[in-house]
Amino acid sequence: LRSYLYGYLYWLGMALGCMGILLLHHTVGGKWGMVIRRMCEAGARTVPYMIVLLIPVLASLPTLYPWARPEAAHDANIQEKAAYLNVPGVIGRSIFYFAIWALYAYLLSKWSDEQDRTGDERLIGKMRAVSAPGLVVFTFVTTFAFIDWIMSLEPHWFSTIYGAMFLIGEVLESFAFVIALVIVLSKESPLKDYITKQHLHDLGNMMFAFMVLWAYLSFSQFLIIWAGNLPEEIPWYLRRLKGGWGWVALTLVIFHFATPFVLLLMRNVKRNADRLLKVCIMMIAIRLVDVYWVVEPAFYNEQLKIHWMDFVTPVAVGGL
Repeated sequence: LRSYLYGYLYWLGMALGCMGILLLHHTVGGKWGMVIRRMCEAGARTVPYMIVLLIPVLASLPTLYPWARPEAAHDANIQEKAAYLNVPGVIGRSIFYFAIWALYAYLLSKWSDEQDRTGDERLIGKMRAVSAPGLVVFTFVTTFAFIDWIMSLEPHWFSTIYGAMFLIGEVLESFAFVIALVIVLSKESPLKDYITKQHLHDLGNMMFAFMVLWAYLSFSQFLIIWAGNLPEEIPWYLRRLKGGWGWVALTLVIFHFATPFVLLLMRNVKRNADRLLKVCIMMIAIRLVDVYWVVEPAFYNEQLKIHWMDFVTPVAVGGL
């Protein structure tokens, strides 16, 4: 279940990241979004399937989450949050989150398909009118979802920047995935007649922007909590910096920020399909490591332990 949770959250983030990119594109426009729009729509349409894949997690809340166990009744800290952190509440909110996400995925895909068939330009304004407020709703809903499913693994700890940090990471992951798809598919018709170096350059810039934003939010959270050194906050980082987890954190600093930062500053990397594809593959892989580093120490808080299921479940969920 521990392995399944982190594998599920990684691929759910891919679907939600595609939806976030779609909402952003319809709100601000830009040629960069036209070449990845269909892929993002397809990614967003996987959200209903993710509802089914969440059932094992919701059915096992007491196994995974300390606040759902009977002994939580004797924990004063958890009891103060019991009005929010309770089994019916989490299940009910999960249904609500997916209803919102599925609605946006359905409407944007439906209107996009209708525009293909009819050529009606008014549908562009319709999608923009939904997407602009939708970005705000999407951000709030997704933030609370990550609080419920990830942050509450350690119910004594909290961070107000956590949801935004994880959300930006998932959008970054999705950018890497769809850019890699564009590069692979651009070798065949019909995309090879449309994809230019400028498209790749713009998409590389978007991935760079979200990578820097992720680093900014991650470092801001670390700096504030580490400097504050408060007993209710600092254990989250202590668990993730001791017993071998520190090496994972160092790997994230090097390959999630430093290396892609240098590479994506280079114009000849962003305008070269093969080089940009390698950067995308690195980002897709390191995002999986980041989700693992965030989720798993909640269970293995003394020593880094890697189970064979940690490799199997992401492949299984992603394959489904």
